[in-house]
Amino acid sequence: MLENLQNLVREHAGDAIINNPAIPNERNEEAVADASGSIVSGLKTAAANGKIDEVQSLFKNGPEAASTSPVAQNIQAGFAQNLMHKFGLDSGKAGGIAASIIPMVLKKFVHKTNDPNDTSFDLSSVLGGLAGGGGLGNIVNGLGGGKNDGQNDGLLGKIGGMFK
Repeated sequence: MLENLQNLVREHAGDAIINNPAIPNERNEEAVADASGSIVSGLKTAAANGKIDEVQSLFKNGPEAASTSPVAQNIQAGFAQNLMHKFGLDSGKAGGIAASIIPMVLKKFVHKTNDPNDTSFDLSSVLGGLAGGGGLGNIVNGLGGGKNDGQNDGLLGKIGGMFK
């Protein structure tokens, strides 16, 4: 998943990273990796902090939610922080770069994940990646979900609601 996500970031890095004088050309790939890593890290953090509903909403509500969801905003802020720390950018430049690439990549990522004709990303691999590649069962176990009176009140139950 990370490689496909890095390719997606690279496709849309244009003016935000590749043609940006604030990021040295020899560090473009590092910035691309940081952007994709920020997306994965932000999704994992949200899931680990019990914000499964917000992650679910990001994927359920489609590309339009990619710039307005709390998860997306946290990912954008995290990437901006990375840019300030690793590249020495001021908050304005870092925030501008993050604002120009993260929402666009998230929109494409969510669209590709929801597109049954696009096999570059699928929901189960994304969710498996959020659990460190352990698969859906490990996600449920890792988040304390499970069956209760025949109802799955864990992650799978919440995800099931996405398809109703």
